[in-house]
Amino acid sequence: MQLFKTSDLCKVANNTLQYITHNNDPSNKSALPPPMELIAKSDITEKLVKDTLEFICSTYQEDVRNKQNSRLHDTQFLLENFHFYRWLPDTGKADAIAQNSTNQIKKNLLKNIPNKQLFITKYYTKLLTASSVKTAEFNQALYALPFDEANLTLAEAESQKSQLTRFKYTRQQIMQGVLTQKKLAKPLIWLTEDGLHDVLLQGTGVLIVDDKTRYFNVHRNNDIGYDYSIGKDAQARYWYFAEVPSIMGYGTEIGNKIEVKPQVTFAGNIDQLGLGKLIMINYVSNGRSVSQMGILADTGGAFENNLFQLDFLTDSYFGWEDYYQANKHLPDYANTWIMVKK
Repeated sequence: MQLFKTSDLCKVANNTLQYITHNNDPSNKSALPPPMELIAKSDITEKLVKDTLEFICSTYQEDVRNKQNSRLHDTQFLLENFHFYRWLPDTGKADAIAQNSTNQIKKNLLKNIPNKQLFITKYYTKLLTASSVKTAEFNQALYALPFDEANLTLAEAESQKSQLTRFKYTRQQIMQGVLTQKKLAKPLIWLTEDGLHDVLLQGTGVLIVDDKTRYFNVHRNNDIGYDYSIGKDAQARYWYFAEVPSIMGYGTEIGNKIEVKPQVTFAGNIDQLGLGKLIMINYVSNGRSVSQMGILADTGGAFENNLFQLDFLTDSYFGWEDYYQANKHLPDYANTWIMVKK
């Protein structure tokens, strides 16, 4: 077992459990179970998920009280207490996307997914310097929800789509200044152009402003789908943001999003898999077999109809070089299981 902070695994498990318990969200119920040929047991109930999340924390807490090493690092303990359901990739879907991709690296990665391993991408929260005012360098805003929607619930907004600012403009139009010119939304913070594209892709910005660290998370988008075949700068999808207390994962509203932690969180197709699944990946690193666990507690536009990929939350980094040096040992593909308490 790869060493991780068991306390963080418990925190994400408990935060996800609280979300499932207090929110009537179809994702809690695995409303669209994946095909049986991809996951051996696709009818993992909400109760089984909740029991598994509770067991993670109770085990951690007992180990702390007994001043002993975490049993969640003990392979034999895991085998005795969990069922493991193998997840195989939907390579047909991956091949179809690869055919349309203009990015050669992405095309090759998708076409080379092994028959028995998932495509494991890595994501991180973008660590950026930002400005509280617009400058020549920091000339692109993260906008709050437009003024005409600020007091509407998500359901109310959906019923008024044709009238609302949020649904009228593409990312490119917003970057050209339409919201500021027409005074349609409040700028929360100002970024460079590259910084904006990165934060829109990652979903969270960890921003250093006036020597203070502030967190910004996606709130609602313009209802334009994510196009997997094109690069991040060309996407028409635009997210409006809100300031939050920490890194946040899945949630239907900004106020109920799940607080997540690096190294113990996966993003994936929650619509089909259901929220809160405990996942183990296994791969070979420097000649050793390595296994890591995490909670499915986040998602993104790239996971719509996608059962060939998981995204592993690594940490916060300023850029690609920082990220690469810290994570170059992680694989592109890994054996994957969903774990359920016996």
